[in-house]
Amino acid sequence: MNPRLLSLLACLPVAIATAAEKPNILLICVDDLKPVLGCYGDAHAKTPNLDQLAARGLRLDRAYCNQAVCSPSRNALMTGLRPQTLGIYELSTNFRKARPDAITVAQHFKAAGYRTEALGKIFHVGHGNSEDEASWTVPHFKPKGPQYLDPENNAPNTPEAKAKELRGAPTESADVPDEAYPDGQIALEAVKRIEDAKGKDEPFFLAVGFLKPHLPFVAPKKYWDLHDPASLPMPGRDTPPDGAPEFAPQFGGELRRYKDIPGGREPLGEDLTRHLIHGYYAATSYMDACAGKVLDALEANGLADNTIVVLWGDHGWHLGDHGMWCKHTNYEQAARIPLIVALPGKSGNASTALVETVDLYPTLTELAGLPAPEGLDGKSFAALLENPDAPHRDHAIHVYPRNNLLGRAIRTDRYRLVEWKKPGDAPDTAVFELYDYESDPDETKNLAPEQGSVVAELKQFLATHPEAVPQIRAKAAAAAKPAAKPDSKSKGKSKDRSAMFRQRDKDQDGKLTREEFLLNQPDPDEAPKRFPVFDANSDGFLSEEEFVKSGKVAKP
Repeated sequence: MNPRLLSLLACLPVAIATAAEKPNILLICVDDLKPVLGCYGDAHAKTPNLDQLAARGLRLDRAYCNQAVCSPSRNALMTGLRPQTLGIYELSTNFRKARPDAITVAQHFKAAGYRTEALGKIFHVGHGNSEDEASWTVPHFKPKGPQYLDPENNAPNTPEAKAKELRGAPTESADVPDEAYPDGQIALEAVKRIEDAKGKDEPFFLAVGFLKPHLPFVAPKKYWDLHDPASLPMPGRDTPPDGAPEFAPQFGGELRRYKDIPGGREPLGEDLTRHLIHGYYAATSYMDACAGKVLDALEANGLADNTIVVLWGDHGWHLGDHGMWCKHTNYEQAARIPLIVALPGKSGNASTALVETVDLYPTLTELAGLPAPEGLDGKSFAALLENPDAPHRDHAIHVYPRNNLLGRAIRTDRYRLVEWKKPGDAPDTAVFELYDYESDPDETKNLAPEQGSVVAELKQFLATHPEAVPQIRAKAAAAAKPAAKPDSKSKGKSKDRSAMFRQRDKDQDGKLTREEFLLNQPDPDEAPKRFPVFDANSDGFLSEEEFVKSGKVAKP
């Protein structure tokens, strides 16, 4: 066992400390979870189970995702490579199209003799993306059952609604047990896997991915009842930072595709805002209860004394601040994440060290006594578990693309600098944002135009990073893995439709928007009806496979 972990276990009885050569790993991943947890000082949160985990673990108070959207963030977690290293900033491109030979953290533990298992959402699956079979000893577990229990909450089933790509209700509160919804099923399966691991010599790397509080905010009624909506915090500012580039903010496009949500930039109004915030807190409490069942199973089966537990949120979330909703920005509310690492026998502590998602991969390998693969972007923060005040990073970096530009953000203890430009373009083409969190913690004003000396200082941090790799294109993806040869009957048709796809894919991002699909259609009155039919996974985009096969593909 790793000497660092042994030293931390030294206070335990000898029989426990020597019970296994390798520590188990329980990695709890949560979708769209910002630090609205009691252990992070949120007085409105009802999260007793994760608070208890933090009470015996290290709470990282300045942890940041590498991009505030699901797939790139999860790629960073699992590969230890930043989005700007992979050249993947969207949902549809699988990381192996950029790095076919990448060794994920799960693969690394698998090669070291671990049984690796994934439940729920670990990698981003959908939008044309897929699970990574090479990472797991057994097939990935996906819960079954509807997203909504009330049929009235389903997406409208009309041609008009499908043409607008509308989804179902943004919330649901049904008086049902936890297991009626997918997260409850994931928790039950995780408990079963832990029970099965009891008494086995084979260590486990168990990744449990909860779906909530991702939209829609669906949770059993009892978790809604935990919160008084009248007492929940409302946004203090409903406009973007003064002087911010007009393309830097976003106004909740993901949310506005749900039923009964105003479109465009129309304000949501106080009542709807309060209801959505209530839903986010309720869904978070539901997720906490599900996570608690998994943590209790470790104790009940005698495995807690040799299991490293990690709680990780893939990115933050805007709850109406600055008039913004969802993720998809470089601002603090979208980029900051909850991160807790608990070792057996340790008491709770907190660190203000700057940490990135990519740092978790080498940290886990060090704690488990494994060598880290070469070429990772991450840096182990294992030393913080012994000394929370130890130095780690002088800055964190994260990114977000917008309008064919890439925003590279440098976050220090005090400032955030965002450089907006196309990857590879000259430095003098960049547009900058600067925020001072000592004088302006709510990001009310872009200070870049008036604080050139601070911008110049922070640009030196940017200069330590290689230029970002542009989003990889369909041609590069095809080269990474040769496509299977079509049969003779479909070869001509597939070739023609693939060419049509590439011609319509104006920005060469490997997917078609509705506008790209409709451009120059020979039957403009009928073409809008085909788009939702082709869109097999209802994500609002067409992958090449969906386009070529006219939507007749296996749904994720």
